[in-house]
Amino acid sequence: MPSTTVGDVTLSYEEFGRGALVLFLAGTGSRGRTWRLHQVPALVAAGYRVLTLDNRGVGDSGPARAGLTVGDLVADTATIIERVVGGPCHIVGASMGALITQELALVRPELVRTASLMASRARPDALSVALAQADRDLADAGIALPATYSAVTRALQNLSPSTLNDPESAQDWLDILELSPADIMDPGQRAQLDVTLDSDRRDAYAKISVPTLVLSFADDLIAPPARGRELAAVIPGAVFHEVAAAGHYGYLEQPEAVNGALLDFLKGHLG
Repeated sequence: MPSTTVGDVTLSYEEFGRGALVLFLAGTGSRGRTWRLHQVPALVAAGYRVLTLDNRGVGDSGPARAGLTVGDLVADTATIIERVVGGPCHIVGASMGALITQELALVRPELVRTASLMASRARPDALSVALAQADRDLADAGIALPATYSAVTRALQNLSPSTLNDPESAQDWLDILELSPADIMDPGQRAQLDVTLDSDRRDAYAKISVPTLVLSFADDLIAPPARGRELAAVIPGAVFHEVAAAGHYGYLEQPEAVNGALLDFLKGHLG
């Protein structure tokens, strides 16, 4: 896996295809390979060059230590764009990856051709703050939840009822989640739990000047569509798109709808 280094930090990435470059940024605790199953093949087939990044703290990128901030991850992303891409590119981020993208678009707009923000928001609310703290408390307690319990809890939290109401799909997801428990984590993954949207950024995001797509998932409990609409409303000229029958993992649940929205948006900004 190719990489570049900044001080003692290694940033690992993968590249696919040829054409205008699209950089994908995953959410908390997720590796760049998250995008391989659905998004990478669709964009490569459409004639794009795709780069996926392991954010500092997961996969082959790190180390990530206590005190990790979104500013650190924004700087990492800027380094990848400058060294590997060599110029501005399209960026797609989900959840924490969207937070990185929107902050990068604000402070380094010359590196961002377009920003596509999945499952994101412009401000915290009581539930998002409580959930972030609960995740940190669980990690710090060092408790290993039974894999079956963890799988069910994550399914209810991240998937659409449409997915869970289908017996075959529900079982497939439970099997996958049971094999990848998220409650026991290494220091890098724990550090990423501190990277959250902890203040109202609506006034700041009103200064974002790059073309932006805000893509929300209809059944997302973590970043509800109402928060996505609010985010899109404050970014000048932003396009809002809502994907039906999808939860927080909507890009995996409804990949055709997500890929279609992304490709339609990108096609309009190739100049």
